[in-house]
Amino acid sequence: MNQQTLLEDSQEYLWLPFTQMTDYERDPLIIESGEGIKLKDIYGNEYLDGYSSLWLNVHGHRKKEIDEAIKKQLGSIAHSTLLGAANVPSIQLAKKLAQITPKNLKRTFYSDSGAESVEIAIKMAYQYWQNKGNVNKTKFVSLSNGYHGDTVGAISVGSVELFHRVYGSLMFETIKAPFPIVYRNQYDDLDQIRENALTELRGIFAKHHEEIAGITVESIIQGAGGMNIMPPGYLKGVEKLCQEFNILLIVDEVATGFGRTGKMFAVEHENVQPDLMTIAKGITGGYLPVAATMATEDIYEAFYGEYQELKTFFHGHSYTGNQLGCATALANLELYENDDILGRVQGNIAFVAEELQTLYELNHVGDVRQLGLMCGIELVRDKKTKEPFPWEDRVGYRTTLKMRELGMLTRPLGDIIVFMPPLASSKDELGEMIGIMKQAIKETTEKMPSVK
Repeated sequence: MNQQTLLEDSQEYLWLPFTQMTDYERDPLIIESGEGIKLKDIYGNEYLDGYSSLWLNVHGHRKKEIDEAIKKQLGSIAHSTLLGAANVPSIQLAKKLAQITPKNLKRTFYSDSGAESVEIAIKMAYQYWQNKGNVNKTKFVSLSNGYHGDTVGAISVGSVELFHRVYGSLMFETIKAPFPIVYRNQYDDLDQIRENALTELRGIFAKHHEEIAGITVESIIQGAGGMNIMPPGYLKGVEKLCQEFNILLIVDEVATGFGRTGKMFAVEHENVQPDLMTIAKGITGGYLPVAATMATEDIYEAFYGEYQELKTFFHGHSYTGNQLGCATALANLELYENDDILGRVQGNIAFVAEELQTLYELNHVGDVRQLGLMCGIELVRDKKTKEPFPWEDRVGYRTTLKMRELGMLTRPLGDIIVFMPPLASSKDELGEMIGIMKQAIKETTEKMPSVK
């Protein structure tokens, strides 16, 4: 099929996620292949993968060991149901996950995406209390500006106005607690910001703990809500409050897991032990859709009994525990050990931090936020007052289009430029990507009509 036909068919038949299709028609992009940390479109143009193909690629594209693992599994079987019947790679992966996740997590419940893993965690937490006979604990607390996916349950515990407002009547009601955002906070002291937020959360727990089933939090850093990083000690403080008030702690590691923040899981930064933890994205190295909800043995045992007791967790998806996906995940995790992925990330964190600091030289970079190789650069109209650009100017989007012209792909979060390169990126590649960002930000922001 020729290039023009592909382009016309993409505009005629596809509906792209999180995309206003008029934008796509104006600036279409069709990826044909990939190699290492580069993607190639149908015209032969190459692009550095500056967002890990939506935050999930680890080793680059066409990693030999993962390709071979998929081919090997195809020689046995591609898929059989996990409903009432286990399969070999799903067992092996569950054991491996129990070994690398926080020590209190033992049980793996598979699904196909991060949103589904959150949906499952919510249902597990709800039914846990029902099975335990505490039928009043039915509500959830979530943090302002949080994002946990796009299914109805996941958006209900989310709080990103742009994404969620239109679905208000579909969503179940949750109790919102303030996220301790640092940028634009009236306080400069991180300890003060942390304690203010924990004090408000304590007040919510004290008033409502008898009806709260659990709280959902992203681990250390918010993703789609703006790449906001918690002050040190905040997540640990949430854990202590949950223990004090008998509330389940549900930690979302979908974006942060598998080395993205410099640790295998971000909870390790503060030695937090969740009751439920959701994982996806990097679990297969960016190859196939696999996700999991990790649970403590205590939660698992609340569902354990005879069928007549009606404690069964009635949830599952057709491709849950898919053999190809699980085999891919196992090969991916083996590479973490063989290629010392966490060591590579640790070696690159300081380099990226130093290079990102040079972005402050630009007139319209207001804030640079980084946790490991999970970074956000906030663009503002006025650096001193932190005044944002008018939202309709779409400065972030325009900047990423300029980055595309310069040979790098990413997607913005409003006027926050996301930088989340594959973990296997070299220092030279990281430096090249940051250089492209810097040039694109400068050229775009200084040409905006709203700039004084």
